[in-house]
Amino acid sequence: MIYRSHRFPVSVKGVVIRNGAVLLLRNERDEWELPGGKLELGEDPAACVAREITEEVGWQVTPSVLLDAWQYHIAEGVDVLIVTYGCSTNDGADPVVSHEHQEVGLFAEAQAATLRMPDGYRSSIAAWFTAQRAAQP
Repeated sequence: MIYRSHRFPVSVKGVVIRNGAVLLLRNERDEWELPGGKLELGEDPAACVAREITEEVGWQVTPSVLLDAWQYHIAEGVDVLIVTYGCSTNDGADPVVSHEHQEVGLFAEAQAATLRMPDGYRSSIAAWFTAQRAAQP
């Protein structure tokens, strides 16, 4: 038997919560997603998510905690490994949507949970909100 490995891209996403709201982007499939993008060969995943978030919304972020990794089956023959990081920001500017997305928004935890998005994103968002609450004095 010949072993054939599966190959698919890695997308590193960030959960950024500012003032009790999570940053989300609406894509061409009319789904809400976390900001982030494709990991380049040789690139550090945390550096990738920081770079991608700056490119997509103009915010400077600091990735801190690896939250999750899961395979997202988008369509037949289209699969992506999603890696999510909890990120922090001191950026007070409004997020600016890039040409890659249709819309940008900041959503309260309960509101984000009702949006159309893959369950893996929902799980990462919930995990980062929980971690943020636990870190408060």
